[in-house]
Amino acid sequence: MTGTRVLVLNSGSSSLKYQLLDMRDSSRLAAGLVERIGEQTSRLKHTPLAAGGDAREADGPIADHDAALKAVAQELARDGLGLDSPDLAAIGHRVVHGGMFFTQPTVIDDAVIAEIERLIPVAPLHNPANLTGIRTARALRPDLPQVAVFDTAFHTTMPESAARYAIDPRIADRHRIRRYGFHGTSHAYVSRATAELLGKAPEDVNVIVLHLGNGASASAVRGGRCVDTSMGLTPLEGLVMGTRSGDMDPAVIFHLARVGGMSMDEIDTLLNKRSGLFGLCGDNDMREIRRRIDEGDEAAALAFDIYVHRLKKYIGAYYAVLGTVDAVAFTAGVGENAAPVREAAVAGLEGLGLAVDPGRNAVRGDRPRIVSPDSARVAVAVVPTDEELEIATQTYALVGKNT
Repeated sequence: MTGTRVLVLNSGSSSLKYQLLDMRDSSRLAAGLVERIGEQTSRLKHTPLAAGGDAREADGPIADHDAALKAVAQELARDGLGLDSPDLAAIGHRVVHGGMFFTQPTVIDDAVIAEIERLIPVAPLHNPANLTGIRTARALRPDLPQVAVFDTAFHTTMPESAARYAIDPRIADRHRIRRYGFHGTSHAYVSRATAELLGKAPEDVNVIVLHLGNGASASAVRGGRCVDTSMGLTPLEGLVMGTRSGDMDPAVIFHLARVGGMSMDEIDTLLNKRSGLFGLCGDNDMREIRRRIDEGDEAAALAFDIYVHRLKKYIGAYYAVLGTVDAVAFTAGVGENAAPVREAAVAGLEGLGLAVDPGRNAVRGDRPRIVSPDSARVAVAVVPTDEELEIATQTYALVGKNT
């Protein structure tokens, strides 16, 4: 392998997010986003990070992902970073659902694509978009290794006692029903970075990772391996999120259908897109919710309390699962930036060795840091996630093995 660059692609149904990294020092050469693909109002925003140049934006119709990736290639070529460069070693693709079949990053071939397709019923919103990006990139560079890195892979180390639901196993197996978990690249990266922050090896550390963005999930990581996680068959289970309900009595669905007269599609939309913080108070931006709380808004205050209550329950549950905990790590948009969330989440848990130092907790930054007092038995850490770097690292390591 002569190239040292990896292009990371994250394909959504109408978007394409990308970063180009040089794996010699994990530096970012370029990054960008194509939005509203398929619309007349498409937009491409490209930032040439290596050259230190200004971001470039282009508006206009981009018909499909093929046109989007070609537009990205043109922008990269303007910076001398074209996709035809011999320095490009591989393309790494984020794939949301890998089921139990994919437990590691995987070089993509026709058989891999077929298996990702078979998983569409358990990831109907994500895997089709991921496949579109894969097919587009393979058509543009059929000679280049392409690697799938799966959100679910990190969680495949869960024991059956954590992964299984308490339903008839024959039915569960027939329909692939089990807890898969998501945000795996983030949980993997943050758990390792937390161990490094503590000056220890990952295998010597137990960490509760709280990935708190618009989507939110928790994981219990023992010695570098996930042993439990909050999301399940889909990303709907677990914590209260921006627009998703998280944990809920399943009979609510039957009640809404039988008594409320709602269709399955209407219930799906309610729980995934019109619940969580948004459903509770009409906002899913934690900054706006905190502003409203400061102004005395009762609906916003209740939404915040429900959010924190669920978060605190998972911290306690995963403390019990792990037995001993070295650190609780907050990450993603809310976890990294919302000091009141961190403070409220550990308030009252001093008996478990958890506390935050108000001064440290109030400091903002883009580096991993400890926000608990020196005397705390368990470290409370803020660890910025880097899913693109994790995907690039796994991709480059795998391509290097295979050359």
